[in-house]
Amino acid sequence: MNWDNNINVLIAAAGKGSRANLPYPKTLYKINGKEILARILDNLVDFDKNPTIIVSPNGEKHIRDFLKKNSRKANIVIQEYPKGMGDAVLSFEKSSFSSSCKNILLIWGDIPFIRKVTIQKLIRNHFENNNTFTFISSDTEKAYTRVLRNKRDDVIDIIETREENIPIKKGERDIGVFIFRKDEVFNLLKLDLHRKYSLKSKEHGFLYVVNHLAKKGFKIEGIKIAKKEELISLNKISDLDH
Repeated sequence: MNWDNNINVLIAAAGKGSRANLPYPKTLYKINGKEILARILDNLVDFDKNPTIIVSPNGEKHIRDFLKKNSRKANIVIQEYPKGMGDAVLSFEKSSFSSSCKNILLIWGDIPFIRKVTIQKLIRNHFENNNTFTFISSDTEKAYTRVLRNKRDDVIDIIETREENIPIKKGERDIGVFIFRKDEVFNLLKLDLHRKYSLKSKEHGFLYVVNHLAKKGFKIEGIKIAKKEELISLNKISDLDH
């Protein structure tokens, strides 16, 4: 399958890096001399040669300088205000870079160790199984997000525990990499739906759309293929100590 003609890659990198105490976007943090963003771009270039990066106004110059210095190709979309991940994703639709591609591969910009082979499996499952929404997951001792399944093992929800004031415990969690049909998900993001705004930050979330897709009967698949290192994300520098 020619994935280039079917997918827009969207990298969410509008975080300020404040929890990591960084003066630049945390996606530009170097691990073994290589920026997280460079690692992500290297693994995604086969699927979209001109991915789109969502940045904050303060982070725009840092990201543009990185791209220019390293001769990297990417489109830039600015999320004007920190209104949440749902708002960030919708900012792409409003941009001039939203194309006729029917699927979006969305990845958080702070996961350094995602592997190309994992992304390939995600995409293959999505298209071969004709899914509406597909994501990578893993069972872990600390499920910062919690994947819920019914008795048939169908995914019915993903809950962000911190934003919903739910205790963190052992379970299945996503790792921040998703592929979905653009129209179906964007239509839901525009509606005033239950759990659209998180209890804690009051921001427009993203994961709540999974529950609404499930209620409408759309096909959702969570594939437990993430390796231990792929679960790591940069919130604080200490997250990378091990």
